[in-house]
Amino acid sequence: MRSLRLGSILLCLLSLAGCRGIDLINQAPAPLKPIKPATHKVVLVVLENQRYQAIIGNAHAPYLNRLANEYAVAQNFYADVHPSIGNYFMLTVGSSVTNDLNFAQKVSDDNLAREMGQAAMGWKAYLESIPRVGYHGDGPYPYAKTHNPYAYFTDIAQYHFEANNMVGLDQYTADVTSDSLPSFALLIPDQTHNMHDCGGGGRNCTNDDKVAAGDAWLQTNLDPLFNTTSFQSGNTLLIITWDESWDNDNDHGGGHVPVIVIGKNVKPHYASTTFYQHESVLRLICEYLGLKNDLSKAANAPDMQEFFSDPGTDY
Repeated sequence: MRSLRLGSILLCLLSLAGCRGIDLINQAPAPLKPIKPATHKVVLVVLENQRYQAIIGNAHAPYLNRLANEYAVAQNFYADVHPSIGNYFMLTVGSSVTNDLNFAQKVSDDNLAREMGQAAMGWKAYLESIPRVGYHGDGPYPYAKTHNPYAYFTDIAQYHFEANNMVGLDQYTADVTSDSLPSFALLIPDQTHNMHDCGGGGRNCTNDDKVAAGDAWLQTNLDPLFNTTSFQSGNTLLIITWDESWDNDNDHGGGHVPVIVIGKNVKPHYASTTFYQHESVLRLICEYLGLKNDLSKAANAPDMQEFFSDPGTDY
């Protein structure tokens, strides 16, 4: 009788474990079919800690200003929070999740990686100075985990093949050269090229020096993208933003930052005065790629169709 009772208890425990396993899978599902070829592509570049006036109209950022003049710029765009980490989550989750730079938990919220996996779409995070492919840790400098939201997602921790989408800048160069970027590419410069710190890792530089170093990095890494067939045919959208403004700029949470929208279907020489925040960029990414727009604040954020030559259509 005792052995029968123990057997029944064990069977119940196994059943509960099985249900928990199913629940975990439902939280972070893997693609059920092979990744389909990318037709529309979005490249999102996130830079660091600059206010609008430090970029737009600054002679030390000639490349960025040329792009802003040739394509479109959001003049009334504000980051959501200080410090950085919450804005990176807003761009991929639709909520700020945390404002703690020492945050070490995993994030199970629905996110862009999960949505793309369910839609069988490919993505990569191209992270300058990441120590190795699939790295979940922090540092060493000049890499910063707080600028890589994917390193916190339960989806990425659970599935090894998803973690392998966190790659270095060398892979970005290779994928651009072969015109094989995935449907979504997050391009993150390291701390010496993202306008956060001095170029080359030095300590004695002006803010204009930081801006100039980032501007030169962008030209080196974006010009080859513009030469790809995917971009020239109008299938690639490039968005350049800054995570937050200067620390003393708290307007609307994270301060006034520029956003530059670039693509063959983007209105030329366009300047928007509509109020936007990072959740609108996430909404734009989802809509441009044909994903469900249901990621937290992005679901009801103002849309950015005004930036396109034929708004209201399938971009």
